[in-house]
Amino acid sequence: MTDRITNVAVLGSTGSIGRSTLEVIDASAGSLRAAALSAHGSTKLLLEQAQRVRPRCIVVSDPEAAKRQDWSGLPGDVELLVGPEAIARAAADPQIDVVVSAIVGSAGLQGTWAALEAGKRVALANKESLVVGGPLVTRLARERGASLLPVDSEHSAVFQALQAGRRDEVRRVVLTASGGPFRTYSQDQLAQVTVEEALAHPTWNMGPKITVDSATLMNKALEIIEARWLFDLSPDQIGVVIHPQSIVHSMVEYRDGSVIAQLSPPDMKLPIQYALTWPSRCEGPAAKIDWSRAMQLDFEPPDFERFAALGLGLEVARSGGTAGAVVNGANEAAVAAFLDGRLALNEIVPACRSVLENHNFDPNPTLQQVLELDGWARQEVLSWICA
Repeated sequence: MTDRITNVAVLGSTGSIGRSTLEVIDASAGSLRAAALSAHGSTKLLLEQAQRVRPRCIVVSDPEAAKRQDWSGLPGDVELLVGPEAIARAAADPQIDVVVSAIVGSAGLQGTWAALEAGKRVALANKESLVVGGPLVTRLARERGASLLPVDSEHSAVFQALQAGRRDEVRRVVLTASGGPFRTYSQDQLAQVTVEEALAHPTWNMGPKITVDSATLMNKALEIIEARWLFDLSPDQIGVVIHPQSIVHSMVEYRDGSVIAQLSPPDMKLPIQYALTWPSRCEGPAAKIDWSRAMQLDFEPPDFERFAALGLGLEVARSGGTAGAVVNGANEAAVAAFLDGRLALNEIVPACRSVLENHNFDPNPTLQQVLELDGWARQEVLSWICA
């Protein structure tokens, strides 16, 4: 790393990825600085973060939440910006070097898009940016000379393993999945899963939406779609394997039969730090493997019947176009309905498939089209629930 301080905008600083990013920045011995922070409604925590790290600005994307918060404790040198459009302003700020896109869901696309338009390095934790935007996002990055570095542990592992050979030597990538807490459940058992059970992930500490996605393996479906665009792969080059320990984060198989894997304890601080400091590696706060202790690594093929989301993800990756925006929007609405007790866990994927099959597919949509279809899909899920 150079002596120059890298200014970081953390979009979604109050979420699990955002909080881990601030830990990485705190441990950087001053080489990284949190220059901008954003939150939607968690204004109390955002204020506490601003008091601690003293960024140049903070953004509250929900104006009503901003009105309810007492900002008298905000340091005088920290600017408060309000409204969803302020996310784009912070991301495009010329003084920002790296934008961590960690806003959950399709709402994160706005910040990702603004950062790429400004030619920034984007540390992408918001997989929905590529699920919804796909080729639009990657084309924008190429046109503006911006860079997309993955923060998802699986895609970071693929990114690192791809450096072991040439791209034309890659046979396939294999994304690992913990399988969540219900990988051995029958369909009848899945129908009875409670919200509390779904939120108790065995290896990762994540927000509720991502944790439910892990329980249905929809997170892996979205990662398949993301990998398709991020690494310019054909869907046939993307595989999934169940790995309950979450130590091997993904693998790349080369045409000579060599398989390169990236291993580390399940700690998001490692891929976050790698995206912020790439191409350098340095000491950091992430957990390390203790090689003095015995351990076992298990792998098993996924059950496509029990977890239909995987097949759906491969279909969407093959289709491209508007399919990703529709499935993502439908899934976000379906997960919200499950958390509210209006939908069973095993009904989430069928709802998404139903909405996908009933939309007007366009192979070459505009950004406005995919955003509109994202909203349409959410409403369709509500109709599906009430039907």
